Amino acid sequence: MANLFSSLKNAYQLFKSVDFEKLDALSKKVDLPKMVETISSLDEKQLQGMMKMMGGSSRKKELPPIEGDFYQLGEEALNEEDRALQLKVRAFLEKEVKPIVNDYWLRAEFPHEIIPKIAELNVCGLVYKGYGCAGKSNLMEGILAMELARIDTSMSTFFGVQSGLAMGSIYLCGSEEQKQEWLPSMQQFKTIGAFGLTEPEVGSGAAGGLTTTVKRKGNKWIINGQKKWIGNATFSDITIIWARDLDDNQVKGFIVRKGTPGISVEKMQDKMALRIVQNGLITLNNCELDEADRLQNANSFKDTAKVLQMTRAGVAWQAVGCARGAYEAALAYTQKRKQFGRPISSFQLIQNHLVEMLSNLTAMQTLCFRLSQLQDQNLLTDEHASLAKVFCSMRTRDVVSRAREVMGGNGILLEYDVARFVADAEAIYSYEGTKEINTLIVGRAITGHSAFV
Repeated sequence: MANLFSSLKNAYQLFKSVDFEKLDALSKKVDLPKMVETISSLDEKQLQGMMKMMGGSSRKKELPPIEGDFYQLGEEALNEEDRALQLKVRAFLEKEVKPIVNDYWLRAEFPHEIIPKIAELNVCGLVYKGYGCAGKSNLMEGILAMELARIDTSMSTFFGVQSGLAMGSIYLCGSEEQKQEWLPSMQQFKTIGAFGLTEPEVGSGAAGGLTTTVKRKGNKWIINGQKKWIGNATFSDITIIWARDLDDNQVKGFIVRKGTPGISVEKMQDKMALRIVQNGLITLNNCELDEADRLQNANSFKDTAKVLQMTRAGVAWQAVGCARGAYEAALAYTQKRKQFGRPISSFQLIQNHLVEMLSNLTAMQTLCFRLSQLQDQNLLTDEHASLAKVFCSMRTRDVVSRAREVMGGNGILLEYDVARFVADAEAIYSYEGTKEINTLIVGRAITGHSAFV
């Protein structure tokens, strides 16, 4: 009896849901009994396929997570403590930085209020030993550079100038007294640093072409010249200035304090890339410095090159982060954007772009992982760093271009982030050595012939 009532109830619900007018119209076009018999003979998989074709499946499809580390390199290479630090930094960037970067990027201003929050992460000067620094691996530092650039390349550049170029110059080339004076406060972001090598006419030609000169007079040094594209320069407390000694024609480094007479900084305007980075044009006019502010272990371009080799590896990681941010933003967009009633991520041509992007990104990541391993083993050479920089900066251009393409017209809107990655990739392509210069460094290493002119 219970089964009978259940069957009647189900039949009643069925009759309530049937549109008899449409059923009558359908019966004039098809053999209804035959159709019911055919459908009832389908197995579950066939029924699901038919419902999917009809657009009637009520089950929401669970999509794979959006993850740019396709080979799970981070999980495999880092220990539990470092992996936790990576995820901590990522969570911070997602919460504190991502919501504000487009606004600051558009206005070409720097979010100074974020500096104390970054300081709390305790990751500045990560690879240095002592002076309040953590003494972690170059691999860990590279991964953090990637995490920063994954959200915003400008913030990664700010961090790289502070932690890498400025602190690195003092750590590698400074005296013990200079290290004690500056590194602890820089590690805590209480002192902001800048790095003045690039010049208006000769770029970064520190090997012999620097036009900024220095002349010793007793216990003083007099510097004259200009520096251009100097990140953090408009608000830095100290700037590392590299100049050519008129007496021995060697490149030397100096710690120039904010407010030193003879130094002026003009903010560079109207950039299309890295707009959050505050680049300055520095003019040094008979700027007088004490011998105590000369980097005591920077006596030639070879010493400058030690800093550049270290940071060039970081720029390769920045390129990975920029590409990863663009790829993940584009993938998320294609899963949400629908055309012809389907997400565009289900289209063949879109998937082709996504896979090409992921292939480049994965190749870049594996190259940089090996680069950092060489660095940790003290096996890193100029050509190792240059190959990574030139390859990654080129591939990043391709990745961001495809990311912009799959987003159609929306790809040029700042609100979708990819437009910012496209613009910032152009800066990565040029700084820390152009494609041509880095190519010649690698070319010299593999052929034994120098093609520099």
